[in-house]
Amino acid sequence: MRRTRGFAGASTPARVTVPHRGLLVLLLAIGAAGNALAQTPADTLPLAEAVRLARDANPTIQSARLRADAASERISQAGALPDPMLSLALMNRPVSDFGTSEPMTMNSIQLSQRFPWPGKLGYAKERATHVAAAELLDAEEREAQLLARVKSVYYRLGSADRALAIMRETRELLRNFLDVSSARYAVGSGLQQDVLQAQIAIAQMSEDITVMEQDRVAMAARLNALLGRDATVPIGALELPGPGGPLMPVDSLVLVAAETRPALAAARERVDAAEAGYRAARRQLYPDLMVTLGYGQRPQYTDFVTLMVGVSVPLFAGSRQLPLRREMEAMRSMEEARERDLYNETFARLTELRAQAERARNLSTLYAGSVLPQARAAVESALSAYRVGRVDYMTLVANEMTVNRYEIETVRLAADYHQALAELEALVGTAVGGDR
Repeated sequence: MRRTRGFAGASTPARVTVPHRGLLVLLLAIGAAGNALAQTPADTLPLAEAVRLARDANPTIQSARLRADAASERISQAGALPDPMLSLALMNRPVSDFGTSEPMTMNSIQLSQRFPWPGKLGYAKERATHVAAAELLDAEEREAQLLARVKSVYYRLGSADRALAIMRETRELLRNFLDVSSARYAVGSGLQQDVLQAQIAIAQMSEDITVMEQDRVAMAARLNALLGRDATVPIGALELPGPGGPLMPVDSLVLVAAETRPALAAARERVDAAEAGYRAARRQLYPDLMVTLGYGQRPQYTDFVTLMVGVSVPLFAGSRQLPLRREMEAMRSMEEARERDLYNETFARLTELRAQAERARNLSTLYAGSVLPQARAAVESALSAYRVGRVDYMTLVANEMTVNRYEIETVRLAADYHQALAELEALVGTAVGGDR
């Protein structure tokens, strides 16, 4: 919606000789500014569609899912017996003629199988199972965090659209101010300084619009990257709802996150995996069993069969098995420490994000209910005083720029609220209130 605020001074040419009409236009424009969040341009990319595109096409999500798939394939490998060894041999052949006349000459076939000590394969499979579960949960966490980033950039783009609309409307108003100050100067009731100051204010607003437009280009490219699309795909104006209602208390957020956040569940799975790895390492000192079955075919004599049983001897346990045990013990302690740290960081971040969301919500309410109405009233008062020469031009412009600043701040706070809410929901793993 374009704001065309205008006003007129006394004893001016025809274009400014209807002060009441100009005042009416200005007041209608000031009132329209309060609907910046409600009156948004047509939505070209709904948030739900952006989330769907990210889920389907973002390479990071795809990579995390494939990593989880790869980890699940290691479970059966970890619990499988070692491959048997099949041996074929021509044994005890004379060097002179390589014949079969000697009593010890035979053609031999042997099959050997190693059987690890009970528990080694079981704990190895258990460890792989927990690691695969952790990788799957990590993929869910990666998806949740990436979708939170998508929503964050989406809302930043939406706030940029709203801010650009406000700034362009303000620039049009400043141009109207320039017309009026030029007309007043032309008939000798205004100052040349007012005209110059009006031109400077318009130039400064144009500068701010240019910066915001380029920032929007960069944010659109970032959103396209998150959606797995080419950076130059055009993105039109996006929706930006106002802040919602109260959020869940911090204690409730903490309890829900402890149960539902994928990263916390993944940390628990890795602790269990490290515990299984430690138990498997403790069994490395126990010998493995080697069983060999053989058949010896002697062309001119009676055939032989062979049965051999062997065990591994941990002769170098001091430099192999025992260090492995200490390594896995350290890994278990490390994963436990990481789990505690993740809990602490999660709960601290939940508290920070909730405070950010509540601050944005409360300030938005304050601006809408108190600050902006008072700022707009100040513009109206300055307008009336400027018409009779009681205030200078810069007072009027300064009051209008105050309205502009708080309108843009209101838009930014709406984006801040929804960004914090998106990250909160990513950490908690479910909706946290806010009446969305």
